Amino acid sequence: MTQDYKKKEEKFTDSYTENVERLKERLALDISFDVGVRNLKILGKEIGIYYVTGLSDNEYLIEILKELMDLDARGRKTTDVHESIKNHLTHVQVEQTDSMDDAITQMLSGLIFLIHEGSNQAFVVDVRQYPGRGPEEPDTERVVRGARDGYTENIILNTGLTRRRIRDERLRHEILQVGVRSKTDICISYIDGVADPTLVEIVRKELKAINIDGITMADKVVEEYIVKQGYNPFPLVRYTERPDVAATHLLEGHIVLIVDTTPSVIITPTTMFHHVQHAEEYRQSAAVGSFLRFMRFTGIMFSLFILPFWLLLATNQDLLPASLAFVGPEETKHIPIVLQIVFGEMGIELLRMAAIHTPSPLATALGLVAALLIGDMAVQVGYLTPEVILYVSLGAIGMFATPSYELGVALRMVRYLFLFSVALFKVPGLVIAFLVFMLFLASTKPFNKPYLWPFIPFSPPEMWQILIRATVPSLKWRPSIVNPQDKIRQKDSN
Repeated sequence: MTQDYKKKEEKFTDSYTENVERLKERLALDISFDVGVRNLKILGKEIGIYYVTGLSDNEYLIEILKELMDLDARGRKTTDVHESIKNHLTHVQVEQTDSMDDAITQMLSGLIFLIHEGSNQAFVVDVRQYPGRGPEEPDTERVVRGARDGYTENIILNTGLTRRRIRDERLRHEILQVGVRSKTDICISYIDGVADPTLVEIVRKELKAINIDGITMADKVVEEYIVKQGYNPFPLVRYTERPDVAATHLLEGHIVLIVDTTPSVIITPTTMFHHVQHAEEYRQSAAVGSFLRFMRFTGIMFSLFILPFWLLLATNQDLLPASLAFVGPEETKHIPIVLQIVFGEMGIELLRMAAIHTPSPLATALGLVAALLIGDMAVQVGYLTPEVILYVSLGAIGMFATPSYELGVALRMVRYLFLFSVALFKVPGLVIAFLVFMLFLASTKPFNKPYLWPFIPFSPPEMWQILIRATVPSLKWRPSIVNPQDKIRQKDSN
């Protein structure tokens, strides 16, 4: 299937006619309407300009055509047509290449290339202008105060949003293309002298080793390749659509991968605790940020254990003290409690999926129908008890408080594991399931970094910064998990 792409690289020749015929065959100019060519005769030489409609900026293209036509109209005599054309290409980024393969790839990325009679070199001019939306605030990472811009599907715009926040000449934006057919642009962003060069090289090699026809699903496909995720449900990299969040991680020594056609960027390496942080914590005072973080941690833990623990107490009344005798349904109905919980959980999940596929004006109506009608009718008919609906709802609220959507889904799967363990084996089942869960997380090491750091292995100072939002002036050191080359983040003023 990919044999045509493994052949020897094709070069331009000195024969203009041969180059034109070969390009016509490879680009199928008589079939593909969006691939265009403009033929001119400048200074007595044939010239061909190749472009893709919709990816190239027509205004820049017209300016280049005007300048070349003006060059011919002046009637200047010259023996070096190649240099004359080069000097009159009115654009800031002009390169030369003798590779036809490279020129075609660049053109399909939105650039244009120009060939002329008597030369085996092509001029490649960057006039790309990708279609897309503006940098709007991400829906899942909104803050009360703070920047309202966000990454878009345009990789050029995304690198600019990052560069605007880090004006350091050591910020590197390495770009490469992945996918035999899609040739998707991927940018490796890091700060030279801060990021671990060994890790940068590992990421670079992993990306170059991807041998697939296309990565149209963009960042998620890249994640599965570089961290060897397999069937692990937990996110091993962090996604963000906020440039300020990405810039903060770059300054800490992380690596950011920007994949073209997707608004979310990949931050690596990360631990589980990176997925429970939110930009809102750093847009408020340290005390308020710590309070928000504490509430978020509490909600996540509460939602993970509330249903399994309630099921354990409801089905084993002898474990309850007299003061908690009210825990558990008064009537068990005709359906076992564990099945009621599973039905409730599945109902919440289906409603969430339905809300995603429902047009925004109808999403609110869908929520009202679910809350007022379905829940109430299920109780009246006898399928569910009110207490089951209460605890299922509390568990759902806690999961929705998780900043990372991927982590929230993974924790919901773990909650099913706890529920079935309690239903089958009671107290020992919950203990063993929790132990297996912790051992699994402790053994997970993306890029050989402990997933539960700084809890396992335990690092008291950095664990304190996880639990409490420290003030920025007190953050003197970069996190050791990324092995930063410059460990000192800020020096004492004295």
